[in-house]
Amino acid sequence: MKNIAVIGAGTMGNGIAHTFAQFDYKVNLIDISQESLDRGIATITKNLDRMVAKEKISEEDKSRTLNNITTFTDLEKGVKTTDLVVEAATENVDLKLKIFRDLENFCDENTILASNTSSISITQIAAVTKRPEKVIGMHFMNPVPIMKLVEIIKGYSTSQETYKVIEDLSKKLNKVPVEVNDYPGFVANRILMPMINEAIETLYNGVAGVKEIDTVMMLGMAHPMGPLALADFIGLDVCLSILNVMYDGFKNPKYAPCPLLVNMVMAGKLGAKSGEGFYDYSENRKAEVVAAMFSK
Repeated sequence: MKNIAVIGAGTMGNGIAHTFAQFDYKVNLIDISQESLDRGIATITKNLDRMVAKEKISEEDKSRTLNNITTFTDLEKGVKTTDLVVEAATENVDLKLKIFRDLENFCDENTILASNTSSISITQIAAVTKRPEKVIGMHFMNPVPIMKLVEIIKGYSTSQETYKVIEDLSKKLNKVPVEVNDYPGFVANRILMPMINEAIETLYNGVAGVKEIDTVMMLGMAHPMGPLALADFIGLDVCLSILNVMYDGFKNPKYAPCPLLVNMVMAGKLGAKSGEGFYDYSENRKAEVVAAMFSK
């Protein structure tokens, strides 16, 4: 397995492409526009430059990694001769189902189809293909080149052979694979998102401010990053999507998104990627957003 396609050049997609390419896999990075692809390659280049500066890799390693990546705006051409496709598109059920229907038509029958989804059912995704035994979840953590964990999610029909291939592949990327069954949110987000949601609820109820909540969790619970800063880093729209998937899947009110989170997403305050969330990211500076914004 040497030829990999990655669908989506955003935060997760470019990180996945970077990781495979750095380990000498040939990667086809696919997105709907050349502009998105150019941004993705620019991010990979910047991250590689940072690794060179820290003497973790050489300039030769950087050049080799970038040369291992080819970009495509045509999905069919991008996946045609690959052994594995890793879908890392927006966390939207309808979009992912459409992509996997197309992949069924475009890919060789032996190609394994993986999704980097952080919450959506692998069984549901696999059901729109004729190869459910070859569909699997491969959930990387952000930032992908650094974080060791890969949640490997087996759908109802995923074969043990497919699981073993992806487990071995993850180890070759110097990752730690963890087998997870197919339930909304899997393990990481089933535990993480309610905590983030509760932190937002704590802010919403006026118990404490943004920095205060994050400080309590960092100094009191030894978290490397506070839950509100982490939500900004993940993307508030992504957090909302994951909570909605779990709420719909379990019908349990404990997964219901906080109204403040819903309102912030509707207002376009998505976190670091939009320049503002619980913190202000303008001028490369993180500062607490005006407290009045968070009142009921």
